[in-house]
Amino acid sequence: MTAEHRSDGAPSNPTAAHLLTAPHSLPAAPLPTLRPSLSLLTDRYELTMLQAALADGTAHRHCVFEVFTRRLPPGRRYGVLAGTGRVLEALPAFRFGDTELAFLAQHGVVDDVTLDFLRGYRFTGTVTGYAEGETFFPGSPVLQVEGTFAEAVLLETLVLSILNHDSAVASAASRMTSAAVDRPCLEMGARRAHEQAGVAAARAAAVAGFAGTSNLEAGFRYGLDTIGTAAHSFMLLHDDEEAAFASQVAAHGPGTTLLVDTYDVRRGVERAVRAAGTGLGAVRLDSGDLGALAVEVRAQLDDLGATGTRIVVSSDLDEYAIAGLAAAPVDVYGVGTSVVTGSGAPTCGMVYKLVARSDADGVMQPVAKASTRKSSRGGRKAAARRLDADGRAVEEVLATGPDEDVLAWEPEGDDGAGDGRLRSLHVPLVTDGAVDSRWVGAYGVANAAERHRTSRGELPRGARRLSSGDPAIPTVELTLG
Repeated sequence: MTAEHRSDGAPSNPTAAHLLTAPHSLPAAPLPTLRPSLSLLTDRYELTMLQAALADGTAHRHCVFEVFTRRLPPGRRYGVLAGTGRVLEALPAFRFGDTELAFLAQHGVVDDVTLDFLRGYRFTGTVTGYAEGETFFPGSPVLQVEGTFAEAVLLETLVLSILNHDSAVASAASRMTSAAVDRPCLEMGARRAHEQAGVAAARAAAVAGFAGTSNLEAGFRYGLDTIGTAAHSFMLLHDDEEAAFASQVAAHGPGTTLLVDTYDVRRGVERAVRAAGTGLGAVRLDSGDLGALAVEVRAQLDDLGATGTRIVVSSDLDEYAIAGLAAAPVDVYGVGTSVVTGSGAPTCGMVYKLVARSDADGVMQPVAKASTRKSSRGGRKAAARRLDADGRAVEEVLATGPDEDVLAWEPEGDDGAGDGRLRSLHVPLVTDGAVDSRWVGAYGVANAAERHRTSRGELPRGARRLSSGDPAIPTVELTLG
C-alpha cells in the first residue's frame, strides 16, 4: 500500500470531492450535543493555573478580581454595561459533571487532584458591580469577583465573553436610541450573528432602550416585545402586490405593517391603503434614499387620508444614519447588522484582573501589573459618580487605599466638595454564592433599562455627540486612609 492509497483503493487523504461523492466510505462521527453545563466555556490556562495553585497551597488565598476597560473604543464618549444578568444566570450552570470531567481526564488537561476539586466546584463567593445599564468609563470597576483564587479564577473567560459582547451591543444601541430621541428603535439583527449571540444582542439592545426585537427566543427568555410582519419573499410569493397585501391584512388586520418597496414605492403605498384602508398601521421602507422617500410617502399617505399610518424604515441603519434621518417624517427605526455587531466596536476590551489577595498571614495586599500599556491599579476600588447641583455627572471617583477603608467607604450624599453629591455605583449581585434575583430574567432587563435611562440622563449634554471626543467625564482617584 502506498502513502497515497489504502488497500481498498480509496485515497488515504480524501479530497473534498471524494467526501461529497462517497461519504459512505468514511466512519460516521457522532454529532456534537448541547450540554447544560457551562464549565467548559473557559480557557485551558484557568484550569492549569488552578492545578499549580492547588499544589503549592495558594489556591485558597482570598482574592479580589476586577473587570474594567483601559480605554473606550475610538470615538466613543461612554460605554454601557450589559450582560451582568446573564453572568448571574450562568453561575448555577458552571458545574463540572461526569461528562466534563471525563473530557478533561481523557485529554490530560489537569491531574486527579484538580479533577477532584472541580467535581465539587461551586462559586460561594461575592460579586459586586455597577448595576446593569449603568454607563462606564476607562478604569471603571464594573464588576468585582471576590472569593478564593480557586473559585474566582475559573470564571474569567465566561465573565469576559458575556460582558464584552453584551456591553459592546448596548453601547452601540445607546448611541442609536440617543440619536433617535423619542422615536422607537427595533432590533432585527439575529440573522447577522451566531444564533445565541443574536438572543444576547436583543437583550443588550433592550437594556439600552430598544423597544422590541424580531427574535422570539429573546422575547421568550426575557419578556421582550417581539415585532415582525412580512419580508419581500412574501410579496414575491403572490401573483401581484395587491394579492400579498390582501392576504396579510386578512390574516393580521389593518393595523399591520405593509412592506411597500418590493416594486414601485408610490404604487405600493396606493395599494397598501386600498387593501387596509386609512387605518393602516404602518408602511415599511427597506431600500433607497430613506430620507427622501419618507418625505414623499408621508405626503402621499396624508393625501390618501391615512394620516395616522406610521412610517418604519430599515436597511443597514446605524447611529449616523438614524441621526441623518432626524428631520425626516420617520416614526420607527429597524436596526439589524450594526446593533448586533457593536456598530464598528464589537468588543469593549474589558479585562479581568487580580487586584488584591491575602498574603501568607491572611492580610489583604494590593497587586498590579506593570506591563507596558497593560498596567492595572492595585487594590480593591469603590466607585461613585460626582454630580453637580443640577444632577449632571462631572467625574467618576474611584476610592483606593487600605482594603478595610475601601470596604467601609460610604460615598452617598454631599462629599463636602461643593453643592454636588456622590452617587455610589456598586451594588450587591452575589452574596456568599446566592444570586440577587433583582438582576436576572425579565425583571432584571426592565431594571437595567431603567438604570440606563437614568444614568445616560445624568451625563453632560456633549456625551451624546456622535463625533469623536474624549470620555464624557474624567476618572479620578480618591485615596482613603
